Amino acid sequence: MATGEIVRRDVDESQLAMGEAVTNSGRISAARMYTPHSPSLPFRPVQLASIDEALTLASRSTGLDFSVHLGALDSDTREHAERLHASTPRPAHAVLVAVSPGQRVVEVVTGDESHRRLSDRGAKLAVMSMVASFKEGDLAGGIIGGLRMLTDQAGPAARS
Repeated sequence: MATGEIVRRDVDESQLAMGEAVTNSGRISAARMYTPHSPSLPFRPVQLASIDEALTLASRSTGLDFSVHLGALDSDTREHAERLHASTPRPAHAVLVAVSPGQRVVEVVTGDESHRRLSDRGAKLAVMSMVASFKEGDLAGGIIGGLRMLTDQAGPAARS
């Protein structure tokens, strides 16, 4: 605990800046405008809505569960993407597109049923299309275009 005496100074209130005031104890209290910095996100709201719409349409029209993972993957990117895929509710019917821009990696993982409907060649073409868009700086457009290509490759859901 500190001890000492309070020294009170006379303050010329005409010298105070906007938002400053002298309290009863003689201390100067200042109010400052706080402008929070919005977090730097990879997508604008419109782009997020477009990606969400592409995912919804892909899943609805094919009957497969499409998902996108955007972010860093472990050093063994394929194994990490397969773990993410396995954690989906219906892995056999799932298609995961894992994109790690910092590592320059795109992985497409399919389950047993989704692999029957999506050939490796079709997935590679979709990845090549995505990478071409990514190189142009269009991350959202690349993901959306890749999802559309994968949807076309998988075809419509089987009618029961």
